[in-house]
Amino acid sequence: MANKTRTSKRPLVLSSIILAMFMSAIEGTIVSTAMPSIVGDLGGFSLYSWVFSGYLLMTALTILIYGKLADLFGRKPVMIFGISIFVIGSLLAGLSSSMTLLILFRFIQGIGAGAVQPIATTMVGDIYTVQERSKIQGYLSSVWGISAIIGPALGGVFVQYLNWAWVFWMNIPLGLLSLIGISLFFHENLEKTTHDIDYKGSALLFLAISSIMIVFIEGGTAWGWTSLPIILLILLFLVCFSLFIIQETKAEEPIVPLAVWKKPLIAIANSVNLTTGVIMIGLSSFLPAYVQIVMGEPAVVAGFTLTTMSIGWPIASTITGRLILRMGYRPLAVIGGVSLIIGGCFFLLLSPSKGPVWAGIGSFFIGIGMGMTTTVYIISIQNSVDWKLRGVATASNMFMRQMGNSVGAALLGGILNKRLNTFIESEGAGSHLSVNSANAVLSGQKSHFSSRTMSLLREGLTLALHTVYIAVFIFAVISLILILFTPKQSIAELDNENH
Repeated sequence: MANKTRTSKRPLVLSSIILAMFMSAIEGTIVSTAMPSIVGDLGGFSLYSWVFSGYLLMTALTILIYGKLADLFGRKPVMIFGISIFVIGSLLAGLSSSMTLLILFRFIQGIGAGAVQPIATTMVGDIYTVQERSKIQGYLSSVWGISAIIGPALGGVFVQYLNWAWVFWMNIPLGLLSLIGISLFFHENLEKTTHDIDYKGSALLFLAISSIMIVFIEGGTAWGWTSLPIILLILLFLVCFSLFIIQETKAEEPIVPLAVWKKPLIAIANSVNLTTGVIMIGLSSFLPAYVQIVMGEPAVVAGFTLTTMSIGWPIASTITGRLILRMGYRPLAVIGGVSLIIGGCFFLLLSPSKGPVWAGIGSFFIGIGMGMTTTVYIISIQNSVDWKLRGVATASNMFMRQMGNSVGAALLGGILNKRLNTFIESEGAGSHLSVNSANAVLSGQKSHFSSRTMSLLREGLTLALHTVYIAVFIFAVISLILILFTPKQSIAELDNENH
């Protein structure tokens, strides 16, 4: 077992952890703002969602494995490995010459990010006491918002004045600084014991999640929902997931200890993270496209609409960290859920005439909801388990967020493609237009199509993106319903239950 790393230089370790989380957090919004330019340069609009879902898929697949490895072998080696892989993936992504290569390198980034996100949060849980943890986790949660404040704007600047490759290359110095700090200043003591790693469970989880992800991405577009490939993939998911559950009940050291999921608080927390993950990716992936294509605003303005979410997030996280000892988990979680509903309403009513300010206000309320729910649930989870399970419990919560992001990117991307394709067919333009024709709108290559065709494509994208935000609102409603089932427990009651 590791001690609480009392010999670590906590301010320097915390700074290094924040750098790593900053690097991981900024990746979402800065890439989102640059995506129209990337697609306009590399083509492949039908693969749009894969740039996000490929990265998120690998993060989701590895996050639980890293969490378990951190409990077995310590936080430090796992964290160093993850940051190194992320930096390599970032370097390669900026060198991409095609959409296929970009997606491949995003997979590599995702493998690294799977370690960065949960282990950073777990390390903070290790080096700070229960009383300190609420405030520090509030700060750490707000890093996702604070880092994203400059992400959209910086993405717009890179696209407008430099090159989209810099949205990836900027991670390199951040990662190197974080590596140096963790290597030099974070110390932990571990008992040297032999461990039985659950490779079979990991493989089954990989196959199950991969198959269902492909269903969401390609269903209704490349393949019909009742086609043989889709049916086979669904069967593969059901078989592999069932075998995975059986494997976890038999494994000596399961990759996902099912006992953790039996705690009502953790079950609700993880379920909410799944649905809010869909909401988050719905904004970060598709809002810049809406503002740039439908509203006709430049990339910097599109970045502003995401920046407001990033302002609301740290404000809510900081306030939640300070109030949670006094108010408890449930009231703050409910307030966060109501904020998600308010933000969802703004996007449900979003139209080109309302302009980017309307979208920015909606993003702000979503940020409030995300900041409150994220902070509430990560603190509650870490207070409800001991050191030996803290890594995997934290990872399970992060895993569900990534699954929400992954499923959301795939599902919402599928909705976008399907709705656009249906519109093109309904207008009788299917013979000379396709989903990939949207590349022309994104790149501004108006010479390839007549003004009427460009107008048709823009109208189709407007309808398709509106459909995406209907889905976002539905997930906001589901999130609030789940939040209402949060157990009424105080920190003291969780500590007593844990011990």
